[in-house]
Amino acid sequence: FNNSHPTGCEMGSRCARGPEGQPAPEARVHFRVARFIMEASVKLGMRSIPIATACTIYHKFFCETSLDACDPYLIAMSSIYLAGKEEEQHLQTRDIINVSNRYFNPSGEPLELDSRFWELQDSIVQCQLLMLRVLRFQVSFQHPHKYLLRYLLSLKNWLNRHSWQRTPVAVTAWAVLRDSYHGGLCLRFQAQHIAVAVLYLALQVYGVEVPAEKPWWQIYTTDTEIP
Repeated sequence: FNNSHPTGCEMGSRCARGPEGQPAPEARVHFRVARFIMEASVKLGMRSIPIATACTIYHKFFCETSLDACDPYLIAMSSIYLAGKEEEQHLQTRDIINVSNRYFNPSGEPLELDSRFWELQDSIVQCQLLMLRVLRFQVSFQHPHKYLLRYLLSLKNWLNRHSWQRTPVAVTAWAVLRDSYHGGLCLRFQAQHIAVAVLYLALQVYGVEVPAEKPWWQIYTTDTEIP
């Protein structure tokens, strides 16, 4: 950013390094950048669906190009910007820049509106145009959230009320779903299958059994098998 604030490229190269300055594995880099997207998006007041879209745009972009070709943190900021437009929760680039600066420099001074600030703002705008071309303007996604909500409401009425109230199944399922966006799971499986998987994991964690004649997930999805 300025002399004491790294630019997008500088931030990306610094955070993409592991112990002793060695390059970190790509998965670790993407995990860190996805965490940045989530935390910055929350500070920007974004809802859960736009945050999920931002993470998905980021992961999908790096399915099309290598990590060495682009600065991951510039791609992340542009993903947030794109997701805001796609999900009709529009954000100002200056807000994204200021929140990002505070994320990397929590005790630093606010950015000056100088030439470096405007260069970074232009970089985000130009980068999102590049990303749209790389992704062939396909930045609309179906997320598991609506399926998970439906499944949770159904199970709540299905299970014993005491069993449901004493175990935080719903909270755990939402947390697992949110954490799944640290990686590219959202691109590998259908939304309803991810919803079933995170709910299954939450039920397993707390040992909650669903009384049913057949596996409960087959009621929601007929093409899902869990060993």
